Amino acid sequence: MKCPACQHDNPAGAKFCEQCATALSSAPPCPNCGWQVQSTANFCPQCGNALKAASDDSRFASPTHYTPQRLAEKILISKSALEGERKQITVLFADIKGSMELLADRDPEDAQ
Repeated sequence: MKCPACQHDNPAGAKFCEQCATALSSAPPCPNCGWQVQSTANFCPQCGNALKAASDDSRFASPTHYTPQRLAEKILISKSALEGERKQITVLFADIKGSMELLADRDPEDAQ
């Protein structure tokens, strides 16, 4: 195991560096099974337990934290216009063989 402080190669299983006495494992053990994990690990390789909590950035918890009050009021007032309505529609797509070659050199509005 390489020491993070002095880069000395230490034997496997060493807890402290032979050259500078730096602790070789800076990460705490897995809280679920006690397995010693590397500091960069997101999950325990022994039991699969998540080691790092998901990002809990409260700035993005709710739009009220970052939306200006005047804009929030405007959105709430025009809520029904923003939501629209649901309709069932039927779409028919038909293609005539060779139609793209016939329309390739035409203006899109003329082609329609």
